[in-house]
Amino acid sequence: MMIALLLRLYPRRYRRENGAEILAVHQEAAAHLTRLGRVRDTADIAAHALRMRLGLTSATAAGRLLAEAGPLAAGAAAAYCGLHLSRWYVSTVVSPGPVHLEADSASVLLFAAALAFVGAVTALTGHRRAGTLALVTGLVALAVAAVVDGPAFGDPVVTPAMALLTAFVLVAGPPDLPPDPGACAAAGAMAAAAWLPLTVLYAGALPVSTDYGMWPLLVLAAAALLRALRTASSVLTGTAAAATASPLLLAHARTSGAWEYPLPLWAGIAAIPLAGALAVALRTLRRRVPGTRD
Repeated sequence: MMIALLLRLYPRRYRRENGAEILAVHQEAAAHLTRLGRVRDTADIAAHALRMRLGLTSATAAGRLLAEAGPLAAGAAAAYCGLHLSRWYVSTVVSPGPVHLEADSASVLLFAAALAFVGAVTALTGHRRAGTLALVTGLVALAVAAVVDGPAFGDPVVTPAMALLTAFVLVAGPPDLPPDPGACAAAGAMAAAAWLPLTVLYAGALPVSTDYGMWPLLVLAAAALLRALRTASSVLTGTAAAATASPLLLAHARTSGAWEYPLPLWAGIAAIPLAGALAVALRTLRRRVPGTRD
């Protein structure tokens, strides 16, 4: 029986204390659910068991970090997938030939990016569960397609790994710590600020040739800095959350040629902790200046 196998995913002590209750609730719910509903309920139990096994609950620092990083990870995924779609669109528009979409891994990668983009926007605009499901499905499909496409994609190792890591961040966050609307709005603004200038750049409307892949990372660092200054949350937690949300943007930097230019690469990577340090300094200064409030 599937539920018996799922219960074994829980830590032994938790399974001993709560296993019978979980089994009873599942059996009662399954009697009134559709087949799709039963699959979703089973997936929820498996995800909860793994979170308990890994210590990723709302009572742990790691769980709270993933909850903080979730909206930023969705925003980073939206920016990355949006840029992938923009590159395809611009190359298609300037191409003199007709548009061809064949049943191959490149087309799967394109549709996976579109699914992930739509899922990220959906998750950040209030439909968290459905959006996260679409986003994670798109990221997993993107990772598989990038591996299958191999050298034609240009990065069959790092980008798939970063896509799967981002998917893990999104599903491993405790569901009882949903992001607040302000965090979702900030993540959406970050994604737009990372995507729009580069799309204009791809279209040839900016007087520069490349950003070395660093612009999205710099936008993420700026978003983390502003979020830390505007809220009472820990600057260290905000900086760690931004770093946790950055894998796909690091993959973008790699495929944009940043590895060939070490200085811009390390500047982009260092931007996130430097933004955190600046936030600490500014917050300390505000506390010391009479008449200001944090």
